[in-house]
Amino acid sequence: MKQLFPYGLDAPPVVRNLVLCSLACWLLFALNFTHWVPITINGFQWPALSFGLGAAALIWSSCYGKLRRRETLLDQLHWSGAERVLDIGCGRGLFAVAAARRVPQGHVTGIDIWQSEDLSGNSPEAVADNALREGVADRVDTRTADMRKLPFADGTVDTVVSSVAIHNIYQAEERDRAIDEIARVLRSGGQVLIDDIRHMSQYAKRLRAAGFEVSLTHDVASWFWRVISFGNLVPGTLVARKSLG
Repeated sequence: MKQLFPYGLDAPPVVRNLVLCSLACWLLFALNFTHWVPITINGFQWPALSFGLGAAALIWSSCYGKLRRRETLLDQLHWSGAERVLDIGCGRGLFAVAAARRVPQGHVTGIDIWQSEDLSGNSPEAVADNALREGVADRVDTRTADMRKLPFADGTVDTVVSSVAIHNIYQAEERDRAIDEIARVLRSGGQVLIDDIRHMSQYAKRLRAAGFEVSLTHDVASWFWRVISFGNLVPGTLVARKSLG
């Protein structure tokens, strides 16, 4: 399991529920061809396929997709090689480790509160293992911290990255606090990359209000997730730079 998902299985309860829903729909579809139920309802194969595709997409992404995607996303930032980087909600170090390879004279700190329902095997030890495996252990460290109260002084971070983390804060005002903390710890001219599955417009609005230049994009995959989640998921990528001064 560790070799199959070195950076963990994303949202294990969601994957489990999608698989169970798919199996239940396939069972109901199969029962239509028997005389065991008094009524016949057609069309169960379509939600079965939808749930199954959702589970398969999450599993594929956890194995391969997110490793490829992280490089594409990090390519959108400017790197001098000496940045101090903060990875918010670092999980098992997917972005922290990749960022560390781009800053041979810099350092990356990952923070998390290590919730296993968000990512299987989520722990500081998993970050350390992955950093060692990818040869950047000397440039990566972790802290247990809440993104709404970052343990860093004002203007001490060059780059902030966050992948599929901030949406786990359910209250809008608390998400605003997390965005405000990002703005606080970034130096003038610092950059931020946020890749998330919902609330992207809120993040963009809050950063613009703080004086950031913001670019928000939604790729083709975003529309797939919108359809398959009936509009509940609206993935997007935000890249922003803090104004000088």
